[in-house]
Amino acid sequence: MSELPGHEDRVDAQELPTDHRAGFVAVVGRPNVGKSTLMNAFLGEKLAIVSPKPQTTRERQIGILTLPEAQLIFVDTPGIHKARTKLGEFMVESATEAIPDADAILFVVDVSQAPGPADQVIAGLIRERIDIPIILALNKVDLTASDDIQSHVDAYQDLVPIAQAITLSATAGQGRNEVLQALIRALPLGPRYYPPDQLTETRLRDSAAEIIREKVLLLYEEEIPHSVAVQVEEFKERSENLTYIAATIYVEKDSQKGILIGHKGQALKKVGEKARPDLEDLIGTQVYLELWVKVLKNWRKSESALKRLGYRQRR
Repeated sequence: MSELPGHEDRVDAQELPTDHRAGFVAVVGRPNVGKSTLMNAFLGEKLAIVSPKPQTTRERQIGILTLPEAQLIFVDTPGIHKARTKLGEFMVESATEAIPDADAILFVVDVSQAPGPADQVIAGLIRERIDIPIILALNKVDLTASDDIQSHVDAYQDLVPIAQAITLSATAGQGRNEVLQALIRALPLGPRYYPPDQLTETRLRDSAAEIIREKVLLLYEEEIPHSVAVQVEEFKERSENLTYIAATIYVEKDSQKGILIGHKGQALKKVGEKARPDLEDLIGTQVYLELWVKVLKNWRKSESALKRLGYRQRR
């Protein structure tokens, strides 16, 4: 990922209101609490991939929401968890590094459950930033038994007493605007960092790779998803209406390769069929997609493999 712009790189402030606000919001939380779902809902676009599998988000994802009165730059981070591989270490490091540079912190938790060890670790990191506003987004209130809500809210609030706590449902919409307005009030006064029509900093080919990985996460059981990485090898405009994409899906074992390809390639064909509509929405043209599967043994535990697959370089 490219460097984030500094205060000296602000976009021309002409015609902005005098009380315009702009800044970076670090979206943090443990895996599978709804961080990406909430960011996508704010943006009105599917920018970050989403699946029921934990640790879906592997890298920081920039999402830019420009409103007449404010520009919010969301930094969606991987879920903070106990790392067991080099990939896990990279993900946790990527998430924690977003906190010191933020203008505000959006701490997303699953209020349908009581706080766990990961929530306590994240709260400890956040409490070090007493100089900036913290919004505690108590997500999944629609899935919470009424008898448990208040006790869970109190338990999370005790972790970060200085945070403004708001219950919400990222999917149903309840409380979402209240969170957004709290974030706007939390940001410093100033002009925009980005042009108003810019949605992200992520390259199209990286977004395409993430879309393909999302479909693998959704279509396959636990043996496959966390072992998968996707690298786009070719991304070419064949004509005004057609884009050619060739991508390699990496797995760690020969057995996983067989499962991913399936009988006569039917399983892999389904991945392509699911990915193609989203790719076409992303790019704005028809897409000719070719997928390949290769084995890169134990890549999640290898520093050199992570570099080869682009994780270190993109950050």
